Amino acid sequence: MDIASALDGFEHRDWDTDPDGEVRMAVVGLGNYGRNVSVPAIEAGDYCTFTVGVSGTPETRRAVADEYGVRTVDYEAYADGAAVEGYDAVYVATPNSLHLPHVEAAATHGKGVICEKPLEVTVERAEQAVEVCADAGVSLMTAYRMQTDPVVRRLREAIGAGELGTITRAFGEFSYNVLGGSRGLDQWRLDADLAGGGALMDVGVYPLNTTRFLLDTDPVAVQGVTRRSAPIEAVDEHVDFQVVFPEAVGNFAATLTGHPSAVLELHGTDGLFRLRDAFQPRRERTLVVETDTGRAVFEDIGRDETREEFDYFAHCLLTDRRPEPNGQDGLVDVEAMLAVYESARSGERVTL
Repeated sequence: MDIASALDGFEHRDWDTDPDGEVRMAVVGLGNYGRNVSVPAIEAGDYCTFTVGVSGTPETRRAVADEYGVRTVDYEAYADGAAVEGYDAVYVATPNSLHLPHVEAAATHGKGVICEKPLEVTVERAEQAVEVCADAGVSLMTAYRMQTDPVVRRLREAIGAGELGTITRAFGEFSYNVLGGSRGLDQWRLDADLAGGGALMDVGVYPLNTTRFLLDTDPVAVQGVTRRSAPIEAVDEHVDFQVVFPEAVGNFAATLTGHPSAVLELHGTDGLFRLRDAFQPRRERTLVVETDTGRAVFEDIGRDETREEFDYFAHCLLTDRRPEPNGQDGLVDVEAMLAVYESARSGERVTL
């Protein structure tokens, strides 16, 4: 089959059954990403709307309440159940090591949760997040927005159908300047206690999880190296790591400094694909696919995958389905990333 014919429908939502209803979302954590990326995506969605904001900063609460006309509360009030009647589900966008208590509060109030990645900063805390939601009978989705990107989902279908043969190698990188613009050193991503790590936990997880999703498999071993330099000294500034899958090997890299870049390649016995601008939010992507039957280039493809992520989550709640990037999915990545850090310390390969 001609590869251009095999790959199409990059705008199609393969999960959408057009249900009735709308999910009212509480956003817990109104920092830059939550307020400026996630909230607009929720508001633009077909199946969800922003109704309650949670922040520890009074100025932020006032500004968000004025801008969106929603009720806002602080973290203590949220945990105590304030405004619980005003939302159906919770999006957790606080610093990584604070995810667990906010997930626990949502589960206690019987609300489904979509939690930013990484799910938590230790395996034990990630396991607790999974368990508390299971015990409460509520959905837990790890916020892997790339899994809802129609481009990535279409590639997964093509790989599953054998269009590229057996995938044997993967390459991926995600780099951005964490100190760019007005951002300085005083940010939680550079705080080891709050972030749990640096480049790996923040952006290295993207090529790792997206490759796992595309191959529908989990890693069996990892090996990695981390580096840091002034002024970023509390967390890993750079990470290079190898992930061994049952039938493939992935070589990935991430950095918090330098020129922005995001690329993912998968090589198979019958072809390969290269996705540029692979992981940045709200970015039109370029896909190059090569097989024995020809070469195809798709430019300016895709949708706002952050909007897709929230609509997908809301759709799951409205149709009583469990989201595919669930808590267990997030737990697997936490285990793998902490094993990479262990390998970086020991210089040895770590089996999972």
